[in-house]
Amino acid sequence: MNPKTLVGIGDKLGRLTLPFVIIGLTLNILVPSLFRVGGPPAVLKVISIVILILGVTIWFWSVVLIITKAAKGELITSGPYALVKHPIYTSVALLVLPWAGLLFNTWLGALVGAVLYIGSRIYSPDEEADLSKTFGPAWDDYIKKVKIGWL
Repeated sequence: MNPKTLVGIGDKLGRLTLPFVIIGLTLNILVPSLFRVGGPPAVLKVISIVILILGVTIWFWSVVLIITKAAKGELITSGPYALVKHPIYTSVALLVLPWAGLLFNTWLGALVGAVLYIGSRIYSPDEEADLSKTFGPAWDDYIKKVKIGWL
């Protein structure tokens, strides 16, 4: 399987989110007061850390499955993929970036996470069409069984 197949829509998402990251980080460094969220209280810090650990764990688990299974041409339907169709994009956009941003006292993580999530919703139909062509009935069975098909 070629690297483009493993990356999926990641290159498109990168091109979409990179300007927000560059401009956001630059502005965050130059004018940090625009981005501050007031620093989370202790309880919210703990919640943020728990969600961040969960998000990174799901991301890592998903990447390992891509490397070990998709690289062999197998359709991944277990682990995080049994819960959502796109756990890498979803975990980073909803569980990693916003909560890491909160810990770093900036709303930039939520902004970049939102852009990433919207981009994944825009571009994922192309990736899913490729998966449908590649895996046929196995893909059709998978999308009927995945718990949260819209993520």
